[in-house]
Amino acid sequence: DFFSGIGRDNKVQVSAAINADPRGGCLLIVRADIEPGWHIYSMTQSKGGPVPTRIDLSLPEGVKSSATFAVVPEPERKQEAAFPDLIVEVHSGTVIWAARLTVDPSISLSTLRIKGSLSSQPCRDDACLPPQRQEFVAQWIDQPFVSPEVVEQLARKLGSTLAHQADNGGATPQASEPRTPQLGGASPGADTPNSEKMGGLQELVRGIHENGGLAWLPFSLDLFRQLVGPEFDPGQLRVTDSLAQTGQWELLTFMALGFLGGIILNIMPCVLPVIGLKLLAFVHQAGESRLKAFWLNVWYTLGLLSVFALLAGLAITLQFGWGHLFRLPLFNVVMAAIVFTMALAFLGVWTIPIPGFVGSGKAVELAEKEGVPGAFFKGVFTTVLATPCTGPFMGSALAWSFTQPPLIVFLVFMSVGLGMAFPYLVVGAFPELIRFLPKPGAWMETFERLMGFVLLGTVVFIFTFLDWPYVVPTVGLLFALWAACWWIERAAYSGSRLRKIRAWGEGLAFLVAIWIVLFPGVSLGKHRIGGLLGVMEQRFRDRAFQVAALNADQRNPSGISVSGVAGLASGGYTVMVDCTADWCLTCKTLEATVLNTEKVKTAIRENKVILLKADWTHAAPDVTQFLDWLGFRQVPVLAIFPADRPNQPIIFTGGYTQGQVVEAIKKAGPSRR
Repeated sequence: DFFSGIGRDNKVQVSAAINADPRGGCLLIVRADIEPGWHIYSMTQSKGGPVPTRIDLSLPEGVKSSATFAVVPEPERKQEAAFPDLIVEVHSGTVIWAARLTVDPSISLSTLRIKGSLSSQPCRDDACLPPQRQEFVAQWIDQPFVSPEVVEQLARKLGSTLAHQADNGGATPQASEPRTPQLGGASPGADTPNSEKMGGLQELVRGIHENGGLAWLPFSLDLFRQLVGPEFDPGQLRVTDSLAQTGQWELLTFMALGFLGGIILNIMPCVLPVIGLKLLAFVHQAGESRLKAFWLNVWYTLGLLSVFALLAGLAITLQFGWGHLFRLPLFNVVMAAIVFTMALAFLGVWTIPIPGFVGSGKAVELAEKEGVPGAFFKGVFTTVLATPCTGPFMGSALAWSFTQPPLIVFLVFMSVGLGMAFPYLVVGAFPELIRFLPKPGAWMETFERLMGFVLLGTVVFIFTFLDWPYVVPTVGLLFALWAACWWIERAAYSGSRLRKIRAWGEGLAFLVAIWIVLFPGVSLGKHRIGGLLGVMEQRFRDRAFQVAALNADQRNPSGISVSGVAGLASGGYTVMVDCTADWCLTCKTLEATVLNTEKVKTAIRENKVILLKADWTHAAPDVTQFLDWLGFRQVPVLAIFPADRPNQPIIFTGGYTQGQVVEAIKKAGPSRR
């Protein structure tokens, strides 16, 4: 029911604490209280079925944990209609997990804090919610967090697991460089002899190679560790063939790289749809004095740099990387709305009330020349649209800056911004460089219409990575914007200033009302109006069983299943990891023009390289952790891990060529298996 509204409260409440271990030391205890009628799935749930629960920890320096969690009570094992050929393991009511901790004597338990998160998928008999991730902070408490009987059961189940931590491959993260170990409990098939485990993974890999060596397996930290082997240690990574190490003059070097990357950013796919704005501005400036044209381009640069300053601030305060904003659904909705209203202006539906920006009047009349506000906002708009792309050199510069003090982060971001603005400053200073452009005339109106359709294509691109529940409400919002813009422009012909102001008020009021109906909704006593987003989310949840089944099966395009290989620790494979995202146009361009070319495919086949696709569209935790290990906060990143030296990956950021990738594969060498 569209007017009923949907509750989006958490069905699982998570808490945690550190308690004394009856066998000595201490225990990290995590508790989940599940709403009646709902359940979650166990950590040991077999793949090919529902989403298993996972606990991730960020351990301070001097603290180690057992490689597995014990659980009380044990999960209930049963069959579900969605997975007829699989036994599912479910928890309901209250579930308690524990891991044994070893704490350095120099650390006071009273000050110990351990951050973590519990990821689970709440389901009931007829529907599932999307997977949820809930963070917690555990601290030492003297009183029992759970009953002594439960603590004793957990301690007995854990036994002496900490003594075997090294055998379980659990590297302990340090506080200065937090990394999250995978603490998913015992792996499926844990009782299988090691030789059988090894054989299972080898059979999987053999199937990939026999299929042509081009199957991209979905990335997970578990599978990645199995392929590179126990020698891999994130703390010992040494990047080769990268610009990440330059010795002296580092700041100047990376500012220069950022400047060069900013120049190249102007020809990246994300920016091309709005280049027409600047071309029209250059045409308008042709009849202006050199000084005025130069200052208009200075204002354009200031608008551009203001966005880079904002992005630098987000990187410093919130640890945002390049392109992070496009991971936020509401940001994507706002961007789609802005680009759509721009397209409407280019198509003549309305006139943006910024002098010289773009509008519905004829191009010759539009020569009410570009003003300071128009130049500034063009710079802002162009830069925001550029953020899904990363140019060559730019990725390395930004990645290096993220490890530096705030001032250096700001300087590197500003260098990228100045590089992006440099061509326009040069043209502003030397307007004779654009003599090839025709004089203002009727052709500009046709050009504007064409640019309007290009911007509509940009809206379609945004929809390709917009979360599904937001798609229908966003389409409704765009239609409302269309109507509001038409209404405002209609009043512009009346000639009455009061009529124009009233039309703007009516249009904005209409948009606010439509926004409320489509997105949050509003409660009026016992009745709830609107909230289409909530309705679409509920429909998405109702289909989550089928979606989870498809995702959990994890089959690559060749039909080769990666189910059942968890827990294998073999190594000996050369592994290529492509970190990508649906909103990253640079990523998609590189995949089409480099990775999927016959030259690169041949090198992959000949060296039996295993390919992993790390999709960062919605900030998958495993991919985020992997990028943190490598020291990056943006995509694209292509990492090749040699079979015999997995701690020395060859890394490309921002861009690469067929020849560079082939040479890197040869340098990494073939898989040993």
